[in-house]
Amino acid sequence: MSSEQALSAPGIADAGGRPGGFPAAWLAGLPVGRLLLRAAALLACVAFWQAASVLKFDFGLVTFRYVPAPSDVIVAGWNLFQSPKLASHVVNSLIRVFSGFAAATLLGIVVGVLIGRSRRFEDTLLPPLEVLRPIPGVAWIPLAILMFPSSELSMVFITFMGAFFPILLNTVHGVEAVDRRLIASSRSLGAGRWSVLAEVVVPGALPSIVTGLAIGMGTSWFCLVTAEMIAGQYGIGYYTWESYTLQNYPDIVVGMLFIGAFGMASSGLIKLLGRVLMPWYRIQERHS
Repeated sequence: MSSEQALSAPGIADAGGRPGGFPAAWLAGLPVGRLLLRAAALLACVAFWQAASVLKFDFGLVTFRYVPAPSDVIVAGWNLFQSPKLASHVVNSLIRVFSGFAAATLLGIVVGVLIGRSRRFEDTLLPPLEVLRPIPGVAWIPLAILMFPSSELSMVFITFMGAFFPILLNTVHGVEAVDRRLIASSRSLGAGRWSVLAEVVVPGALPSIVTGLAIGMGTSWFCLVTAEMIAGQYGIGYYTWESYTLQNYPDIVVGMLFIGAFGMASSGLIKLLGRVLMPWYRIQERHS
């Protein structure tokens, strides 16, 4: 990545000694030409969607006869913004997603470091986890209902399962990818086991861990609809599912867009925090 494309973290000077900030990072990372190109691509997709829905395009395998147009979605979104239930929907979903994500972060990083650093833990923990990994979130609903005394904990558990495996696997990959020469050098200089772990292994694996956190956050939002199918009365996922059962098709798209926007913003925040925590990695990108 070139120096023009690297984003500067808030409060940290770039490679040339200039202070970086969040707005300046976006301006430096995305030139006007690229911003315009991205905006044009987005507008082109929306224009095609509008035309296909209004003219009811039918391509055989794909039909737009019953797909709501963007104009209908805008009206439904405005109605939701005016609804007193919007705050409850958003707050409940945020609590469920971030609670599950926090638990997945803690457990995924700890277990990932153990597996990445120890063959014994790899042989005992990784096989059962690999069996559980392909199970989709919707398949966990009956067991989550049986396992937890409240529907709220069941919903948090499903968002946890969505985030856990991306964080775990990226942590394992990051720990295993740390240069063994760095570990050997630190030991030769007298570093103990915990010092090697805290000062060499974890910092070396941190780029991969941050990637896993960003992916895990996205999958937590992906599992939100599944989670709030259980017994939710509020939440963006519940709003989307309820709109489907009531056949309010524009509201379905509004719920989908809310989930996409919150997921994108959450993942972007994690990447930004990762750049703050990894100044050495950002400088390495500039010189690569």
